[in-house]
Amino acid sequence: MSNLVGRIRALALVLGAPGLFLVAFLDSSFLSLPEIADILVVYMVTQDKQRLVLYVICATLGSITGCLVMYFIGKKGGKALVGKRFSTAAIERAMAAIRRHGIMAVLIPSVLPPPAPFKIFVLLAGVAGITAHHFVAAIALGRGVRYAALGLLAVRYGDRTL
Repeated sequence: MSNLVGRIRALALVLGAPGLFLVAFLDSSFLSLPEIADILVVYMVTQDKQRLVLYVICATLGSITGCLVMYFIGKKGGKALVGKRFSTAAIERAMAAIRRHGIMAVLIPSVLPPPAPFKIFVLLAGVAGITAHHFVAAIALGRGVRYAALGLLAVRYGDRTL
């Protein structure tokens, strides 16, 4: 798996902003590439500070797109998939959080770094019937803040941020 991650990271660096979009998409959808999008945002911004906004937007849009794939899988019958992938206790806790806090149960995990659980909330947002536009707004805000904060740290501290 580490060989695959290395190849994906190298491809993203060659492609630049579109590569960052691709990594964020893959990480938020089917693959788990923990911290790779974060590291790429920091690295790319340290290499070209003028592209901070571009990199933040690409990472955020990639994450939104990947999350939407998982959201619609959840909406179409992801309860069975969720049951296969996560423990019953984790599902019950996540569903309770969604019932109690609504969209905030998606927004907060979208800002948090790994190993905070995130995909279970994305899938269960579809299962729970959270509207797509509320879901997208939460992911855009959460991931946008996360990637912008990382980019700003990279501008301020340069290579030391890594």
